[in-house]
Amino acid sequence: MGFYERRVLPRFVELTCGQKGFEKWRRRATEGLTGEVVEIGFGSGLNLSLYPPEVSTIYAVEPSEGARRIARRRLDATSANVEFVGLDGQSLPLDDASCDAALCTFTLCTIADPARALSEVLRVLRPGGSLHFLEHGRADDPGVVAWQRRLEPLQRRVAGGCHLTRVPDELARAAGFEVVVSHRKFARGPKPWSFFTVGIATKPA
Repeated sequence: MGFYERRVLPRFVELTCGQKGFEKWRRRATEGLTGEVVEIGFGSGLNLSLYPPEVSTIYAVEPSEGARRIARRRLDATSANVEFVGLDGQSLPLDDASCDAALCTFTLCTIADPARALSEVLRVLRPGGSLHFLEHGRADDPGVVAWQRRLEPLQRRVAGGCHLTRVPDELARAAGFEVVVSHRKFARGPKPWSFFTVGIATKPA
């Protein structure tokens, strides 16, 4: 991993994904979380202050040392019980049916094999457990989609493998989840990057 990935990219992600206007979206994604939660793509801890008090433990999965370093000030300021448990959402060091819920925000766009990661989430969730997600992805507007496809190769190079054209609902269903809540719309900002989906998918009981 080079200097850009270690030092520059974590700051870039913190700046872009930590915009003040995104907090309302993150709040919708974290609403209703309870018990033991695994967060795939913990990043710099931007969701920490939004976790409901009903959450007892956060199992954080984050590959970037730089992001974990930035997260330290948020971890020092929270009373939440956070345990770093792994570096790769595609291989979770957690027991089967050990978590009540999972959270991912702006993560499925970047994971190399999102199907494998979601299969792991499904494995560690208890029956009836829920995946809460907030992701950007392929828009419903064909004109915007055309631009997303043009821009995606560059996006992947400069943003750590981030894709613009993945559809989180489709990924969740393909992994075996039932999508029970899904709100899809443009957020404020350049349209190729700002088509958001916030939702909840459940593991069949």
